[in-house]
Order: sequence, then C-alpha cells, then structure tokens
Amino acid sequence: MPGSDALFAAARAAFDRALADYSHFKVGAALETAGGRIIAGCNIENASYGLTMCAERVAMFTALSEGHRDFRRLLIVADTAEPTPPCGACRQILWEFGGDLEVLLANLAGVTAAHRLGALLPSAFDQRFLR
Repeated sequence: MPGSDALFAAARAAFDRALADYSHFKVGAALETAGGRIIAGCNIENASYGLTMCAERVAMFTALSEGHRDFRRLLIVADTAEPTPPCGACRQILWEFGGDLEVLLANLAGVTAAHRLGALLPSAFDQRFLR
C-alpha cells in the first residue's frame, strides 16, 4: 500500500516486542493519527487469558492516553500467510474511538489486505443507541 512503509515498520517492531508466551501468536499494530503520528502496540498475554490485551487495543489506548482523538488508519502484523483481522472486542473499541478507519492487514513480508472498519463491523453498536 502506498505510504504505509512507516506504519508497517512500526507495527513490525511492535510485533517483535509482543509478549505471547502462552499462545505463541504475536501481533503488532500501528495506528496513524490524523496528524500523521504513529503509535504502536503489541499483544500482551498473561496466565489469566481473559485479561490478555490485543495489539490493536494497546495501540488505541496508548494513543487515547496521549491525547489523540482523530485517526486515519491502522496496520496489523501477524506471522500468518492469510490476513489476520482484529477480533470482535478490538473491532468494537476501534469503531468507538476511531470510526470507519482504514484497516491494513499484513504478514511479516508486507501488507496483504485493506478494509474499512465499517465493512469488518457492520451494524456497529455505539453511542447513537444510548440516547
């Protein structure tokens, strides 16, 4: 994908930092803000699997905690032949805070697919339903 080299490099570096001692399934993610800043995250597992945090949520929560509120795209890297999309919990968080982001999926060699988050999470639940 044009212009995704820095995003891929950040996600790939995050992949290398992943703590996946239980599943051995490392994931790296890099989120690009509307201003062009790149914030990365990796998956972090622990013995209580339910408390494991995915790379996509780590990247988003880090960005939010640093004051960023507008995002352009997210790139996810996993060591798989097929593209690895975000899980349902990540899709919900990404939609809530990022809206209809461009989501790039990659393996260790490079980007293999691109989607809009709205296509990955049709009929999304958000604050519109809480009124």
